Amino acid sequence: MSISFLKGRLLALRKRKCNFKMKAIMLMFDSLRRDMLSPYGNKETITPNFQRLAEKTCQFNNCFVGSMPCMPARRDIQTGRYNFLHRSWGPMEPFDNSFPEILKKAGIYTHLVTDHKHYWREGGATYHPKFNSYELVRGQEGDAWKGDIDRADVECDFTEPDSVSRYKSKSRMQDLVNRKYMEDEIEHPLCKTINSGIDFLNTNKESDNYFLQIECFDPHEPFFVPQNYLDMYDIDEVFNGWPPYYYDNLDDSTSKKINNYYKALITMCDEYVGKLLDVMDDNNMWEDTMLIVTTDHGFLLGEHEWWGKNIMPLYNEVANIPFFFYSPNQELPKETDVVTQNIDICPTILNYFNQQIPSEVQGKDLINLVLEGNRKEGILFGNFGANINICYEDYIYMRSPKNKNIDVFEYTLMPTHINSMFSVEELKSLVLSNPFDFTKGLKTMKIKGKVGDFHRFSKKLFSLTEDRKQMKPIYDTHIEFRMIEEMLRILKKYDAPQEIYDLYDLNNITTDILEDEQNNYCLPEPKLIEGIQFENIQVLEGYITFVENYHNNKPIDQFKNSNNVTVEELVKYIHNYISLDKINEVMYRINLSMRLS
Repeated sequence: MSISFLKGRLLALRKRKCNFKMKAIMLMFDSLRRDMLSPYGNKETITPNFQRLAEKTCQFNNCFVGSMPCMPARRDIQTGRYNFLHRSWGPMEPFDNSFPEILKKAGIYTHLVTDHKHYWREGGATYHPKFNSYELVRGQEGDAWKGDIDRADVECDFTEPDSVSRYKSKSRMQDLVNRKYMEDEIEHPLCKTINSGIDFLNTNKESDNYFLQIECFDPHEPFFVPQNYLDMYDIDEVFNGWPPYYYDNLDDSTSKKINNYYKALITMCDEYVGKLLDVMDDNNMWEDTMLIVTTDHGFLLGEHEWWGKNIMPLYNEVANIPFFFYSPNQELPKETDVVTQNIDICPTILNYFNQQIPSEVQGKDLINLVLEGNRKEGILFGNFGANINICYEDYIYMRSPKNKNIDVFEYTLMPTHINSMFSVEELKSLVLSNPFDFTKGLKTMKIKGKVGDFHRFSKKLFSLTEDRKQMKPIYDTHIEFRMIEEMLRILKKYDAPQEIYDLYDLNNITTDILEDEQNNYCLPEPKLIEGIQFENIQVLEGYITFVENYHNNKPIDQFKNSNNVTVEELVKYIHNYISLDKINEVMYRINLSMRLS
């Protein structure tokens, strides 16, 4: 039998596979809260089409993020492995396996339509070219879209530290400019994105073998919502759409207003979920089309004394995401409690299209996970350099960095941040690292990275099933030991760099846990430092942050021999010591360090 004959038979088999009707759609949102949807038990947000979606699909109750936030999550999704252990925000790497690109090379058409502005910024510019074609809808958030030189300044609805206001003011001014071109709902980026996805489906209704990714930036802030959706919640207050991004210092009225705007924007998302479902119903696409509907992460709206998603511990409001899944060739239950996460999307779609899964992929096929009924191994999730988190057995364990003096490094061949290249100063630390097991023999740049004050956050342990809102921490060193053992196994599996073990003090876990057991698991008891007794550990941490950063490492004399320094006394001293022009910025950092519980 000749080689040419075998090649011909192989080509014929591939063509036969491609002639089988197989289509897949993934609808993604950004910052969509699981617990704000009616299928997950919410009674306040109006989401009839998400309910309709749940009736058609398998609803996943324990789906989690991997790497945070936006583009790290998308690298997880495309490659099927974690980003956050080796680098922060950045592009796809030359050694990465991208499932849209694998499909494209196999002759399966891939198309992306999105209004997510990060796809055309420097830190995300390598994601959309993996598709055969793509449409980028402009104008969301602070997208540098329309030019208006004499634009007006933006007035904030709440007080922020000067550094935060300066950083966000450009986006807010640009957002006001962009909104001039979105006065009608039909011009809203969410509407244009969904309609463009539907146009693709209608144009190609006679075609087979394609993957379509419709990706909506909403309900990400700013919460820009047409009036008809605000009317559904009787909202008559004006809000610029920008929630705070730090600890909660808002009054109840402002907090309620922001929450209602977010709910109204979710209802708008729901309306367009319905439009996609209508197309699938009208064209009988349930017979031959896989459907995934999910998000990259959630968003805290004042819970646990936090707003946002980046600098705080990754509570379930951020980490436990909605996920709906339908496969035309496999009957699945209406709900599943199997633990999954975003890295499982890549192998699921590759398997669906009969493509070989690269060895570097660490995710699991969702169908196999559901049919097997459990996930035997733990999953990790986190931000680069912040808390490292594990979901394993029936628990979620958050472990903060233990030593702020440990250097961390970015391992990359694409040295870019969210919207800029690495600076010259950053690149001066560059050396070459040895290859990792997923870099296909390539050495990478090893560049000193940044770790903030995340070591300030105490470790936390919660039950996954009995404490979904994570209000009742568990203090059990035996469970913690099991969590760390599994964490170590996963880190080894992912070829994590050595400094990760040092940063989280994972090389001395027996000593660490025994000390905690003797000290009642680091319960927030008053502690002594330099002869000063503090009301609780929060005040102690605020004191340490202030002394180390703003007091030349000198103790505060008036607190010496005090037996109960309160937060009020500390704040009063700081206000008297720091000049008025810097007090907002200093108090911002102090308040962050005191948000430990």
